[in-house]
Amino acid sequence: MGRLDGKVIVVTGGTTGIGFASAKRFAQEGAKVFFTGRRQAEVDRAVKEIGHGAVGVRGDVSVLTDLDALYARVKQEAGRLDVVFANAGVGEFAALGTITEEHFDKTFNINVKGMLFTVQKALPLLKEGGAIILTGSTAGSAGTEAFSVYSATKAAIRSFARTWALDLKGRRIRVNTLSPGPIDTPGLTGLVPDTQGAKQFKEYLTSLIPLGRMGQPDEVAKTAVFLASDDSSFVNGAELFVDGGAGQV
Repeated sequence: MGRLDGKVIVVTGGTTGIGFASAKRFAQEGAKVFFTGRRQAEVDRAVKEIGHGAVGVRGDVSVLTDLDALYARVKQEAGRLDVVFANAGVGEFAALGTITEEHFDKTFNINVKGMLFTVQKALPLLKEGGAIILTGSTAGSAGTEAFSVYSATKAAIRSFARTWALDLKGRRIRVNTLSPGPIDTPGLTGLVPDTQGAKQFKEYLTSLIPLGRMGQPDEVAKTAVFLASDDSSFVNGAELFVDGGAGQV
C-alpha cells in the first residue's frame, strides 16, 4: 500500500524539476495525479514518464481560464480533490535599478497571482480535511543579491500559508509551505545561461550548504509526500525547509 492511496492530487508546474519529481512520487505512492505544464510537448512527455494514470493538462497558472479548464477536468474525472500542490513558479535575476515592469509583472503574475487562484479555484473540489502545499523558497526569508522580486513573491507565499490556515480552519484544511534551498533543477541552471557561469554559480551555492552538496528534486518530492499524507496530520501553517541547512545556520 502507498502512503497516498486513493488521494486525488493536483500539481502545478509538474513537467520539470520539483513539480515533476513530486508528481511522480505522488503517483508511485498511490495517488491519482493531475498536473499542469505550459508546453504541450512537455506535458505529453511527463505523462509517459510519470505513468500510473497521471493526467497532464496544458495551462499557465497566471491565466485564470486555464485554471478553470484544469479543475473542470479534475471534476469530470475524479469528482473531488484531496491535495493541491501549488508549485508553479519562475525566477530571474534583476538588480535594483534594472528591474523592469515586465520582469515584475511576469514574476508576480505566476508566483503570487497564479498561486492564489490555483488554491482559490480548487476550494469547491477540495474535501474537508484536505491539504494545500505551497512552494516557497529560502529566498523568501533571506536576502539574495539581484533577486529581490523573486524573493518578495516567496515571502508573500509564506504569508499566504499563515493566513489561509486560519481562513480554512472551519474545513480542517491544512496549509503548509515547502521551501527548498539550492536544488539542482533546470530552473536553477537557467538563472545563469552560459555553461561556465552556471558551473561557477553552482559551486558558489554548494559552498553555502552545510551538507556540502546541492539538493535533488526527489529529495523535495519526498518531503511533499509527507505534507500530502496523513503522516503530517498535525502540521499546519508551517514552513518546512529542504535546504541542506543553507538557510538555517
